[in-house]
Amino acid sequence: MALTISILFGSVRDGRLGIRYAKYLEAAVKARGHTAVLIDPLEFDLPLLRKRFSDYAPGQTPPENVAKLHKILLDSDAFILVSAEYNHAPAPAMLNLLDHFKSEYESKPSAIACYSYGPFGGVRAAMTLRAVMGELGASSIPRLLPCPAVHEAFDGNGLPKDESAWKKRSDDFLGQLEWYANALKGARAKN
Repeated sequence: MALTISILFGSVRDGRLGIRYAKYLEAAVKARGHTAVLIDPLEFDLPLLRKRFSDYAPGQTPPENVAKLHKILLDSDAFILVSAEYNHAPAPAMLNLLDHFKSEYESKPSAIACYSYGPFGGVRAAMTLRAVMGELGASSIPRLLPCPAVHEAFDGNGLPKDESAWKKRSDDFLGQLEWYANALKGARAKN
């Protein structure tokens, strides 16, 4: 079944390298026959959180970028979080993006693709993101997709240097996400 999968990228840092990884995952999702929506916080320019989307009173108009993100997230069947690890934690832009919303994530799976410049691939940030996504109602799938040395793994267009290895890893990761997304989509349809 075709799904809509939002890819939430979590960096606004100058010279960011993780966007290469996010572009790779966007292409991989599309290659599997799904709709992929890459959410880049630089394009949406969210302010630091002062008010969640749900905090706007009826008749109050949220900022256009927040309303647009609300619609994208609401229409999504699953989420892939692409986050760097900064000081053993997720990137601040990722947490800010996530915290602007709540009910939009509920009863949908998330998958964590973490990365770092170093050898650990951002897995410490992934552990925090698992807790956050569980709290938001979008528990993460068991499989992670860490990317150590992100600067060496993908070129500027998101093409992997070792295509066969990345295809195998991402197929396993996306296959598991599809299973959970289809199961939860069916369960939501019954409610």
